[in-house]
Amino acid sequence: MKFFLTIFLSVTLGWDILLLGAAEAPSTTKANPVAQAKGYVSFGNHNDLVEKAKQERNLRILVNMDPATLKVAAKAFNQRYPFINLHAQEITGTDMAQRNVLEIKSGRAREWDIIYPSRDLYSEYLPHLWKIDLLHMSERGVVQIPAAMIDPKNRNIVAPYTRIIAAAYNKDSLSAEQLPKSWDDFLKPEFKGRKFAVDIGPRPIACLVPAWGLEKTMDFARKVAAQEPIWVRGVSRTLPSIVTGEVPMMMGTLLHSVKRAELKDRTGGLRHLVLEPVPVYLTSEQAILATSQNRHAAILWLEWMAGSESQKIADDQEPMGSSHLFRGGGVEQELRGKKLSWVNWEQHANMESWMTKLFEAYGFPNAQR
Repeated sequence: MKFFLTIFLSVTLGWDILLLGAAEAPSTTKANPVAQAKGYVSFGNHNDLVEKAKQERNLRILVNMDPATLKVAAKAFNQRYPFINLHAQEITGTDMAQRNVLEIKSGRAREWDIIYPSRDLYSEYLPHLWKIDLLHMSERGVVQIPAAMIDPKNRNIVAPYTRIIAAAYNKDSLSAEQLPKSWDDFLKPEFKGRKFAVDIGPRPIACLVPAWGLEKTMDFARKVAAQEPIWVRGVSRTLPSIVTGEVPMMMGTLLHSVKRAELKDRTGGLRHLVLEPVPVYLTSEQAILATSQNRHAAILWLEWMAGSESQKIADDQEPMGSSHLFRGGGVEQELRGKKLSWVNWEQHANMESWMTKLFEAYGFPNAQR
């Protein structure tokens, strides 16, 4: 215990010196002036990050990733950096995020280096994150992370993946002529009366606000409700019903979920539609805890997550799980040339209020399935 306390105090003291920009830490450099005034620090040499990560030797991450993707990604990261002993664990759902926040606040989550700052509890996570200016480091080429993957306001959070909102249908239930060619086509008279499913959670159509504006999107939500759709809760629960033909179509699904279900569908009946403007949002947010003992290794992980190897793994495993900000990835190629409705970092702060208003516009429905 005495040895552990000695090491802990040494590390803590070392980082206090780093934050003060002392001469003993030559790898640190000034952050963006505005960010520096808020207590952010930065690094100016990638090689120094690697050398310091070799001294740390460990990394513990708690992230919101598909289990299969995380398993393959962890193995590939270990091959890239064999001197880092990586322990990776998945976290999903608001309940787990709430428990994680409580553990962080009470000081019982100090073993983690990287955590998932859930958008549902974003503001509660922020005071407990290390103020490393990843955006400044990206802009200066110290780390190879597309700047748009980094929260421009907080500068220390990375979202390496993108989710695409699409539609799913059974090809034996709808002819090619009947298929919607736009979001407004769901409002046609022939689709009234339980002809398609809609999730009672309005996130999918909330992602149309950047392209349409809130008023037009709310009007669309009211008209969708007037179509008397099949109200459901959850994409994964509804897709099997589309495969069997019980539900002919669903408006507002996650493309990667449909793609995965298509691969498992032996009937070949499940298909998807990507309609414009294509709603997209960043996901799988990751950040470094202020109490992290392996900060340099953590930076290397965040950089690796944004790179080609990680993005290919996400496309292969999910599938279509990469970021639309990664040139040449499956998602970027799928969206190339299409009009997007991208919920960027600034707009995502409004998602909660948008969803509240849209749920009201739906008429406060209950799931029927």
